[in-house]
Amino acid sequence: MEWIFITFASLLAGFVDAIVGGGGLVMVPALFAAFPGAPPATLLGTNKAASVWGTAMATWQYSRKVQVRWSAMLPAAAAGFAGSFAGAWAVTVMSADFLRKLLPLVLLGVLVYTLAKKELGRHHTPRFAGRAEVLAACLIGVVIGFYDGFFGPGTGSFFVFLFVRLLGYDFLNASASAKLLNCATNIAAIALFAAKGHVWWHFAVTLAIANVVGSLLGTHLALKHGTGFVRGIFIVVVSTLILKTGYDAFLR
Repeated sequence: MEWIFITFASLLAGFVDAIVGGGGLVMVPALFAAFPGAPPATLLGTNKAASVWGTAMATWQYSRKVQVRWSAMLPAAAAGFAGSFAGAWAVTVMSADFLRKLLPLVLLGVLVYTLAKKELGRHHTPRFAGRAEVLAACLIGVVIGFYDGFFGPGTGSFFVFLFVRLLGYDFLNASASAKLLNCATNIAAIALFAAKGHVWWHFAVTLAIANVVGSLLGTHLALKHGTGFVRGIFIVVVSTLILKTGYDAFLR
């Protein structure tokens, strides 16, 4: 039963993650529910080892239909990788508890701003070009990459929001670019988890296949319905993140 449960959860996580990020909202609680006695690091490592394949597939699918700004996004992905590695190291020497209470408040700000600005992310009008765009994208990559390695929840949504708000992308282009950076930050985390033996590879393979199937479905819908659809899913995912992180921070 555990196999069936977590495989379905991985498919659903890949679907959500491909559209706007937030697949960890589905997959991580499912793993903890299925294996309550397992070390948390092992469950988190297994989640990353499975979800990175869905994220990579979504990146490839988007790149075939959306004009990803590779000249800015490839350096930003490298910055995200470095940031994630540094964040994962930092969490071994300091506590992330202060972020636990701050996160739902930051996400609430993101939600309110997105709802207030009705036209936010509806049109693709990049604000920067050349070196300025590379520097801005790399700054986003290293900061959110560090956050992903250090704490993690909502990483994909933060990438999407910052690409929309700071770089002037629409939600579809922002989601496509976010997939590439999220893939890089996941690979950095997997390297650390795997080095410490915190990946169940026998589960990860099956979960990866399910995640890829979900990712294909999610990417298809996002490309078919466009930026308005992605914006709507973004609002739903951020709202769910606020409820989940708020509960964990203040009520649990």
